Amino acid sequence: MSTRARILDVAARLVAESPDGDISTRAVCEAAQVGAPALYRHFGDKEGLLSAVVDHGFDAYLATKRGRGEGADPIDDLRKGWDGHVEFALRNPNLYRLMNSPAMRTPPASALESHRILTGDLERAAAVGKLRLAPELASRMVMSANVGVALMLVARPATFADAGMSHRVRDAVHAAVLTPEAFRASRGEDAADGPRGPGGTVPATSEPSVPSAAARLNALLRRSPDPSLSAAEGALLTEWLDRLSNAPRVH
Repeated sequence: MSTRARILDVAARLVAESPDGDISTRAVCEAAQVGAPALYRHFGDKEGLLSAVVDHGFDAYLATKRGRGEGADPIDDLRKGWDGHVEFALRNPNLYRLMNSPAMRTPPASALESHRILTGDLERAAAVGKLRLAPELASRMVMSANVGVALMLVARPATFADAGMSHRVRDAVHAAVLTPEAFRASRGEDAADGPRGPGGTVPATSEPSVPSAAARLNALLRRSPDPSLSAAEGALLTEWLDRLSNAPRVH
C-alpha cells in the first residue's frame, strides 16, 4: 500500500470512529506512522485530507450510480437516487456530516458529481415532458431537500425518528418539480386519483403548462442544438426558456 493510500485509509477509519467525526492531522500521522511533511505533501492541508476522505468513502456509493446507466424511467431513477442518498448517510453518519460541513470550503468532488447525476436525471425527465421547472432549478430544490433530510436523520435521530419522513419529504418535493401526471404515475396512481373538474369529472388529459413546455423544449435543444440558430440566438432562446420554465406559478 502506498503512503498516500495508507494515510487515507487511516484517516477514514478515524473519522468513522470519532464521536463527532473530527480528527487531527497529528492523530492521523501517528496512526499511519508517517511524518507531517508526508501528509501535507500528499494532501496539502487538513481540509485537503478530509476532502479526499469524503471522496474515498463516497466513491462506492457513486460507483453504483455510475454503473446503473440510464433507466427506462427517469422518475424512477430520481426516486431511487433520493432513497440511496439517505441510505448512504445513515450507514456513514460521520462521513456524511463531514461532507456537508461548513468547514469544507471547497465542495468534495463526490458532492459535485452526485449533483451532476441528479441534474442529468432531471434533464431526461424534462426532455419527455415530465418536469414543470428547468432541470437546474429542480436539481437545486431536490438536492437541498435530500441533503437536509439526510442531515437531520443522522444529526438528530431522536427527534427525526419517523422512518417514513424521508419518503414524505421526497414526494412533496417531487410533486413541486414534476408535472401532476408524472408525479401520480411515479406513485402508481392513474388519472382517477388526480384533481377533479366541475361536476366531479376527471379530465382525460391535462394540457401541458407553459413552464413544463418551456423546460421540455430547453432540454431537447440542449441535447440536440438547432444548427439554424447562431450561438447568440441559441443563448438568447435558452435565457427565455429558462425564464419561462422557472416563472412562479399563480395560484
